[in-house]
Amino acid sequence: MDLFRLGYDLTGLTVPVLALFAFTLPLLAKIFGHKKFPGIYALISSIFAAVSSTIIYWVAISTDKPIMYLFGGWIPPLGIVYEVDQFNAVIGLFTAWLMLGITIYSIWYNKHFDEPEWYYILLIGLNAGMLGCLYTGDVFNLFVMLEVLGISAYALVAYYKNKHEAVEAAIKYGIIGATATTVYFIGLVLIYGVYGTLNMADLAYRNYSLYVSGVPGLASIGASALLAVSLSLWVFTYKSALFPNHFWLPDAHPEAPTPVSAALSGLVVNIGVYATVRFLYTLFGEYSPLSIYYREIVLLVLLILGFLGGFIGALMMMYQRDIKRLLAYSTISHIGLIYMAASIGFITNNEAAVLLGLTAMTYHIITHGIGKALLFMSSGVFIDAAGTRNMDEMKGVGRKYPLVSLAFIFGFLSLMGLIPFSGFFSKLLIYQAFMEANMIIPAIAVIIISATSILGYAKAMYSIVFSTSSREYRKIELKGIEILLLSLAIVLLLLGILYPWIKNSIYSSIYSSLSTGGVMKYWSVLGTK
Repeated sequence: MDLFRLGYDLTGLTVPVLALFAFTLPLLAKIFGHKKFPGIYALISSIFAAVSSTIIYWVAISTDKPIMYLFGGWIPPLGIVYEVDQFNAVIGLFTAWLMLGITIYSIWYNKHFDEPEWYYILLIGLNAGMLGCLYTGDVFNLFVMLEVLGISAYALVAYYKNKHEAVEAAIKYGIIGATATTVYFIGLVLIYGVYGTLNMADLAYRNYSLYVSGVPGLASIGASALLAVSLSLWVFTYKSALFPNHFWLPDAHPEAPTPVSAALSGLVVNIGVYATVRFLYTLFGEYSPLSIYYREIVLLVLLILGFLGGFIGALMMMYQRDIKRLLAYSTISHIGLIYMAASIGFITNNEAAVLLGLTAMTYHIITHGIGKALLFMSSGVFIDAAGTRNMDEMKGVGRKYPLVSLAFIFGFLSLMGLIPFSGFFSKLLIYQAFMEANMIIPAIAVIIISATSILGYAKAMYSIVFSTSSREYRKIELKGIEILLLSLAIVLLLLGILYPWIKNSIYSSIYSSLSTGGVMKYWSVLGTK
């Protein structure tokens, strides 16, 4: 089969096939009956998603225009479409492959699951929801996929249903999450009322046409767009745990099973960031009614919230004794840095700085996601051995597992931003983007956040790896899981060593998708098959 044709087909088929994997698992688990079957089945689904995302990415970077899959054959803007440009192709590739690693870890972690089929159903649903959010070309279908993602995440947080802390965390996460998606639906009603479309490409095109034509009442349209975007952004910042919408994360992530914590902190929070960027750079970009008075203010607010989240998250790490809560606050801090990079677009007269900032944002999403997943999974080994998440009671446990400890240290060094790990270069790129835009204060803020976070990371490494204790720890059968952890650690190192090539590759994708010409390419597929 022609690889290009296969890439187009997989753009639309990947998410439904993953949903089919999830729905058929209960029946097949009953038929085969073996406790390990659900994990193997989930692994097959993850391999399918990883291979599909790779083919989609290859086709996206090899073609001039975004890939568009028409459900039911309806020509856009009619019907539901999936549309993939180089930007969401990169994020989708990263998401699917890291999810494969988390699934492999889940199989090792299987001893903690009393009903593994339900865990893996939700894990596959989580994968489908994330890729659906990334690949969709319709703002209403984004609502549907956010619900799929949310339901899977809420249930996974509450998987240990006999622990009242897990149930409480899931209720807090779920109730506000359900409210958030309802708020987003109200925003969609406003968007449809103003523009008469929910197709992303059509919405971007109509915004551009209204802006350049200068129709009467443009300011009024911009005010309506501001309300719709504001409601949507509240939802997206909740999903990504940007300050002050971070309150659910420090409880939810520690109480979830360890591989779920890795997925939530390494992947799920990125979906809100992606949706924010898609709204503010593709749908309601520089050439839209929103930009007349409001867009720059929205981005400036996100910059300020990003700094506050980055600094407060880094500060709170120092006061944590629970290793998973420490990592949760680290996620809040890094999401702040990511939003700072994403908000640079309010400097509208310097597209080079904007594109560099979005490149830095994407690079940091990848480096943080891998590093955070690695740290949660490494911590899971130590927690099993110590029987606790309290670092005061885990002193020296890392000495019993030197290869896991090495991966653990590599993950922390990358998040700290030390040479030659990728975390250093992604933070450096954020700093350089602000300097390119002549924004000295945000550039200094990046350094302040990074420096503050070092104390929390050093505390965790010292307690678990470098300190000593007379306590006896359980012997854990690793069964080769240290190979996975070391592989992720090496990836962090390689992403740093190959920084020039990685940066140019990501920049090319960002330029192709989010520059003015890239946004025009996004809507150029309208009315075509």
